[in-house]
Amino acid sequence: MQSTVSDVNPSLEVDAVTILKSITPSLDPSKHKGQAGKIAVVGGCREYTGAPYFSAISALKIGADLSHVFCTKDAAPVIKSYSPELIVHPILEESYSVRDEDMQSISVKIIEEVDKWMERFDCLVIGPGLGRDPFLLYCVSIIMKHARKSNVPMVIDGDGLFLVTNSLDLITGYPLAVLTPNVNEYKRLVEKVLQSGVNDQDGTKQLLSLAKGMGGVTILRKGGSDYISNGETVSAVSSFGSLRRCGGQGDILSGSVAVFISWAHQRVGKDEASTSPTVMGCIAGSVLLRKAALLAFESCKRSTLTTDIIQHLGRSMEEFCPAE
Repeated sequence: MQSTVSDVNPSLEVDAVTILKSITPSLDPSKHKGQAGKIAVVGGCREYTGAPYFSAISALKIGADLSHVFCTKDAAPVIKSYSPELIVHPILEESYSVRDEDMQSISVKIIEEVDKWMERFDCLVIGPGLGRDPFLLYCVSIIMKHARKSNVPMVIDGDGLFLVTNSLDLITGYPLAVLTPNVNEYKRLVEKVLQSGVNDQDGTKQLLSLAKGMGGVTILRKGGSDYISNGETVSAVSSFGSLRRCGGQGDILSGSVAVFISWAHQRVGKDEASTSPTVMGCIAGSVLLRKAALLAFESCKRSTLTTDIIQHLGRSMEEFCPAE
C-alpha cells in the first residue's frame, strides 16, 4: 500500500501499541455495565444498513459495554436482524416520508428523542450509512449541535463528512470532534477550508494547517499510513495493514476510535497525559484496525471482507492487551 503523504518522516511514527495499552482499561469484576463505554452511531437509511452495523458492532467487539444505532425506520429492522447485541432506535426520517408541513414538528420529535439519551453516551459516531437526504441531514445537524453543547465527543465519517464540509460551523472550534476522511473526503475538506489542492509533497504541514483552520478539531487522514493531527502535532501510524481494500473498513475505524476516545478520557481523568485523549484515541483505533486487517488478510487473502476483519478485532485486542 502506498502512503498518501510522500517521504514519510520516521520521527512522526508513534508507538501506537503502547498508547493503546495505556488507555485500555483492565477487566475489573467490580465494574458495572456501561463503565467500559457507551457508544451511539447516528446513521443508516434505506440504501445503507451495513455501515452503521459495522461501526456499532466493532465498538462492542473491542470492549464497549453498550452500542446504540439511531437510524431511519426503514433501516431499523434490517440492522436489528444483523445482531441482537445492538440497541436500535428507528427514529430518523427521510424527506420522502414526511410532508412539507410536518417537517418542523417531526424534526422536533426526533431531536427530543435523541436528547433523552444524549447524556448517557461517551461518544457519538456521525455518518456511517447516513445518506444525503436533505431532511435527514438537517436533523443530524441539530443532533450534532446538541452533542456539542453537552460536550459529547463526536467521530465523523462517511456522509457525516459531506455534511460538515458543507456546514463547517458544526464542528469548527470543537476540540472533541474527530474527522476520519479518506482520500476524496480529505481533498474536499482541503479545497473548502484551505481553498487549495492537496499537497502531498508537504502533506504534514498541510494537515496541520487544515486542523488549525478548523479550530483544533482532530483529523485522522486515512491511507497507506494514517496521519493524525489536532493542529498542534502530527502523528503517523503505519504498522501492520492489509493489501485488501474492501469497503467498510472506515466504519470499523469510526467505531474503534469512538471506544478508545471514551477510554482515553477516562484515563486522563485519573492521570496527567501529555497527549490529547482525542489524538490518543485515534492512534489506538488506527493501529487496532490495521492489526485486525492484517490477521484477516493472512487468513482470507483476496476474499477478505469487512466481516472477516471484525472477527479478528478480539484476537488483536488480546494480543495487545491479554485478559487476566
